[in-house]
Amino acid sequence: MSLVLGLLLGALSLLVMVPAAQHLRSLQDGERAQATLHTAGSCMAGHCQVKFEAGGRTVIADLPVGSGGGKQSVGTSLAVRYQADDPQVAAREEDVGGGGAAVLAALSGGAALLFLTLAAVAAVFLARQRGSEA
Repeated sequence: MSLVLGLLLGALSLLVMVPAAQHLRSLQDGERAQATLHTAGSCMAGHCQVKFEAGGRTVIADLPVGSGGGKQSVGTSLAVRYQADDPQVAAREEDVGGGGAAVLAALSGGAALLFLTLAAVAAVFLARQRGSEA
């Protein structure tokens, strides 16, 4: 069980959170706009939307995985950065450093190492126990 948890947490860290942090950092030089929180939810999991004006039209964009602000209510004003050629790709200005996603990547990576270590220790213990019975 520890092995499976370790592998799943490692996959979460490497395949989800590290790319999320990189994506957030890529928006640092994006266009800035004032937005409102359109749909609240679990922003860290990517279930929030913001509404803002870009290029003369109203855009409703999903906030990416690793975003903060989950405790804010719908209608809250916030600054966003978005790609000039695709306003649907946006993130809260406070998140474009990638810090929240990077912290989660480190935490899930550390937990993965812990569970993998536990699995290795259990395997060595069982191997020694079987060796002493023979």
